[in-house]
Amino acid sequence: MKIENVLTGFIPEPRGRDGLALAMLLARQARATLTVATVEPPAWNTPGPARAEESAWRSYLHEQATSTLDQARELAGNEADYVVQTNRGSGRGLVELARKLDVDVVVIGSAPSGSKGRVSMGSTADQLLHSSSVPVLLAPKGWSDEPPGEFSRITVAYRRGPGCDAAVSVAASVAAALDVPLRLVTLVVAAGRRVKIEQEMDERLREQAAADLKAAARGQRRRTQVEVEVLEGRTVAHAMAETEWLPGELIICASSSTGPLRRVFLGDTSIKIVKAATRPVMILTREP
Repeated sequence: MKIENVLTGFIPEPRGRDGLALAMLLARQARATLTVATVEPPAWNTPGPARAEESAWRSYLHEQATSTLDQARELAGNEADYVVQTNRGSGRGLVELARKLDVDVVVIGSAPSGSKGRVSMGSTADQLLHSSSVPVLLAPKGWSDEPPGEFSRITVAYRRGPGCDAAVSVAASVAAALDVPLRLVTLVVAAGRRVKIEQEMDERLREQAAADLKAAARGQRRRTQVEVEVLEGRTVAHAMAETEWLPGELIICASSSTGPLRRVFLGDTSIKIVKAATRPVMILTREP
């Protein structure tokens, strides 16, 4: 995966600032072009006496878009290009613009209803995560309050299979582009008290997970530094809490193998990882 063109959607709210701060850091460290977009609703085309109202509505939309991009420009300055996209849905507008500009990743903030420090998905993320043909990067709520100075590590949630093997390769290229190490983690979810045969099965799962991680890492060490770790807990969230997350960590998840090709599509486990994450999460598209 190349990171040469980064797109972020901006609104004059904290989540807009979170997404913009994350996009700025990614573009800066990858030496990529950054485009900041605001998506405005279309004006209606009504003939007759309503034309005056339509003109006033168009003027209002233009003023709102200009004001929004002015606020983004105060934060990003000359680091970015600024565009207005028209669409009834903000997520769909970003999908269209991503195709038009041939961007490599779309960055947005979390929904305002979520908890601080966590990733939460609203309508914009939902639209992107069902139709984007490029990876989507989500910033945790409040990420711009204390952003790290740089990315320091890429972590991939790994489970053996074609989709995740492709994700590891993509993540290794991202790590190389950002000049950071790569970490592969596998989550083993197991209940506390279990009968002996279940405990033995859990132990075999751990051993297999560790072997799979080592095999996946071997193929990428020529490109970047790679470490591996098996995380275990009663739930995905508990397992993820069993390790250290660096301030400059970036988590990468593969799309579900049941989703459409060349599209982002979250599976059940990936959704749990995203909701438990305390660091930015990039969801890749499903590759053949």
